[in-house]
Amino acid sequence: MSTVVEKKGYFGEFGGSFVPDELQHVLNILDENFQRYKDDEDFNKELNYYFHEYVGRKTPLYFAENLTKQLGGAKIYLKREDLNHTGSHKINNVLGQILLAKRMGANRVIAETGAGQHGVATATACAMFGMDCTIYMGLEDTKRQALNVFRMELLGAKVVAVDKGQGRLKDAVDEAFADLVENYETTFYLLGSAVGPHPFPSMVKHFQSVISRESREQILEKEGKLPTAVLACVGGGSNAIGAFAEYIDDENVRLIGIEPDQAATLNEGTPGELHGFKCLVLQDAEGNPLPTYSIAAGLDYPGAGPEHSHLKTIGRAEYITVTNEEVLEAFQILSKVEGIIPALESSHAVAHTLKLAPTLATDEIIIINISGRGDKDVEQVFHMLNK
Repeated sequence: MSTVVEKKGYFGEFGGSFVPDELQHVLNILDENFQRYKDDEDFNKELNYYFHEYVGRKTPLYFAENLTKQLGGAKIYLKREDLNHTGSHKINNVLGQILLAKRMGANRVIAETGAGQHGVATATACAMFGMDCTIYMGLEDTKRQALNVFRMELLGAKVVAVDKGQGRLKDAVDEAFADLVENYETTFYLLGSAVGPHPFPSMVKHFQSVISRESREQILEKEGKLPTAVLACVGGGSNAIGAFAEYIDDENVRLIGIEPDQAATLNEGTPGELHGFKCLVLQDAEGNPLPTYSIAAGLDYPGAGPEHSHLKTIGRAEYITVTNEEVLEAFQILSKVEGIIPALESSHAVAHTLKLAPTLATDEIIIINISGRGDKDVEQVFHMLNK
């Protein structure tokens, strides 16, 4: 059941590109270059060099033996994207796009960020390749993730705090697109999630699919069979689509995305347009995006990637919500039981696993994508737990 569709840039009814003509021209050039280089031998040789020598791939698929024993039921494996250089899955897509930007002759890169992990990854790559870097981040998120703001600045990036709207991820994306419209002749927008107008969702999926390409090989080597379920948190959806990609055609593998209950786009959203593409959106009767909230800044978004919207609509993937309280519990449990502090985003997937694993047989397998490490969240969690 492939989600590759006949109409370019669409996954079923979702996707497309609804942008001004001058920006569409830029996106057409981006798509032409992406199509040209994504299967190019020299491009992929360079990308794989940086994956292995700079990022530290392959990331381990770790058997969480202690957690498995504590919960009973299914065997639990953790795909350790938190062990990547910069501390999350974001670097996978950033390196792919920065190599594309280099070949397109760009010297200025802009990006949006929520929790700051995409911003840190982008600033890291720009430092390495000597490119000017501007990161847009919601004002509220700059306060929640002050450490990541300092990391970005340390790496040479200019961080622009966006005080419009709620001062969160949606507003950062708004400002990044406004910058691109104004400066498209000199600027490469390195979008971090599987959202936005075509070709961004397909491009992000392509570079993030390394996660599931590895995990599929690793689980077959370790267990001799595919998992019962693959779990990942979902905001815009980059880590989840990367974790799901190579399993989409394996219809016996359950794909489970986990959302915050106060930003439950795929559970409560309706079809609409957001940031130049069609997806499931949390919106009012006039089509205006509704306010959202999550203790995980990276999941605080009123839309979702078009492929996730499609997978939800056709029933290929399941999307579950968890509460902030369940997330905090999962954050602490994985830390204490396995010695692994997960990002608050990743803790959403752990939270649902705590409920799912005991319902499955002991010969069944769950893979959780640990999309990032929780260093960035420790101070925030400390204050929440000690109120």
